Amino acid sequence: MTRRLTHLDDKGEARMVDVSDKAATQRTARAEGFVAMAPETLALIEKGEAKKGDVLATARIAGIMAAKRTHELIPLCHPLPISKVAVELAPSSAPAGVRVAAEVRVTGPTGVEMEALTAVSVACLTIYDMLKAADKAMRIEGIRVVLKTGGRSGTWRSGPAGEP
Repeated sequence: MTRRLTHLDDKGEARMVDVSDKAATQRTARAEGFVAMAPETLALIEKGEAKKGDVLATARIAGIMAAKRTHELIPLCHPLPISKVAVELAPSSAPAGVRVAAEVRVTGPTGVEMEALTAVSVACLTIYDMLKAADKAMRIEGIRVVLKTGGRSGTWRSGPAGEP
């Protein structure tokens, strides 16, 4: 089954989708990602010894700010009156790194998947930036939407990591 791409018009040119006729519903999106790092780098976070400061607090603020500015970063995204952005950061010893999750909510005519993905992406990038002097081999992995609610299509949940 082929679906028509909504951001392309009949000529194949990019356009912003007209959502003026869509009902405003409560919509939520949750995304996740992971910053893999050496155990010694994780120890810097846990001991509060990163040279650039509090890595987790800074990444949380960066993710929240990024979600609110998604429409300025991603072409054709609508500016939305976001009602909630929460960014969770959880250090992990096996594998070593930080799990990042974001949840974004809005009551509006379009979803907030891009805002949740942007929050996770920027939080992960901030962790990398704050620790890159200690560990240039860090990897940002598995950024994906794991939950979407609201709108015509209702609720969608992803399967386990690596599955749709």
